[in-house]
Amino acid sequence: MADWSQLPRELLDLISHHLNSETDLLRFRSVCTSWRSSTHPFPSRFPILPNAGISDTTWGFYLSKRTIFRLALPDPDPQKPHLPWLIKVERDNPLKTHLMNPLTGSEFIPLLPSFPKSLDLLNFRVTELGNEYALQYISYRPNANSIGDSVTLYMEKVAFCGFGVDGFGVDGFVLLTIHVSGKLAVLKNGERKWSIINDLPAPYDDVLFFDGEFYAVDSTGRTVIVDPKTMSLEVVSGSVFGGDKKFLVESVGELLMVDKYLSVGPENDTDYDEENYEFYEDFDCFMSERTVRLEVYKLDKEGGKWVEVKDLGDRMLFLGDNCGFSASSLEFPGCKGNCVFFTGQNREDDGLIKSKGVGVFDLESGSIGAVCNDSGYSQLFWPPPRWLHQDPLALENLQDGLDHLNI
Repeated sequence: MADWSQLPRELLDLISHHLNSETDLLRFRSVCTSWRSSTHPFPSRFPILPNAGISDTTWGFYLSKRTIFRLALPDPDPQKPHLPWLIKVERDNPLKTHLMNPLTGSEFIPLLPSFPKSLDLLNFRVTELGNEYALQYISYRPNANSIGDSVTLYMEKVAFCGFGVDGFGVDGFVLLTIHVSGKLAVLKNGERKWSIINDLPAPYDDVLFFDGEFYAVDSTGRTVIVDPKTMSLEVVSGSVFGGDKKFLVESVGELLMVDKYLSVGPENDTDYDEENYEFYEDFDCFMSERTVRLEVYKLDKEGGKWVEVKDLGDRMLFLGDNCGFSASSLEFPGCKGNCVFFTGQNREDDGLIKSKGVGVFDLESGSIGAVCNDSGYSQLFWPPPRWLHQDPLALENLQDGLDHLNI
């Protein structure tokens, strides 16, 4: 029998360069001592980034990396199917790990006292579904202990491309994001200023690093590939007029665009009538922006256009605040595919913000609703599944107390 620990270092290096998932690399490094010493883990810390060219009100930016996982039991009982749990983990500060809602930027708080303080991933079946990168404002000169306490106020999505190893001891990288003006902004690691691309037929809605290239879509659906070396744009699709906000997401090797249709009306539909429409128009505080429909398109790069997709098959799309990802419904017992999960608006109670809701749109029926109203889908996010928690009764009591929250 072959001794896998004796594989040539050149071959190990070649294999490791094909591992794009941090989880896969950790598994690779866990095989034996020689495999571990042959590769370096993905960086968990990034250098402080400059604010010049993109913000004049901060000392700089801290780049935060978060990973979305599907967590499940390794050998589930077929007689008692369980629903996996979707979580987002932030591990920027070595002493802190933040457990977050996979679609919103909120932490899972409170957690029960009996909730596991640590999770041994060897005891679970873990699948990495995606990563997101967020820019956090730093309004003061930071020190090593304060970086992890920065505040995420920059809400635009960040597309990330990593390569090589630089002088900081971390992978070199290029970032693409959207400036407050709606233009595209690029930063290459080591530069002292963000570069703004002065191309603005319409404000840009979303950015994504896909298949080795940076993509950006504007509010009309016009889509471009961004070359960070030359700061030039290649138009790969014309406009798709219709919806109010465009999102880019990768699914099974294809680039998809989700077009979100929004409607503005009173927070409570029962308060609305045509006679009072002008009254509501004059008082924004009574109005609420709601998602009423979603359309999905697939990029036909050769044809230079977006083609509408009527059926996603078993795929489920997830559109978060800072990232988008997809998964197969076959890995989530009780869930059906051909649907899109998305974040809604902040919901209010007596003028106080309660939470940002998660909605789900069914492409087949065209129905749309809040995840909290579906007992199956809601368990994907919160509360923690019963098979993970040591105290099911306390979990029940916590859920009763949080029923008014839509997280």
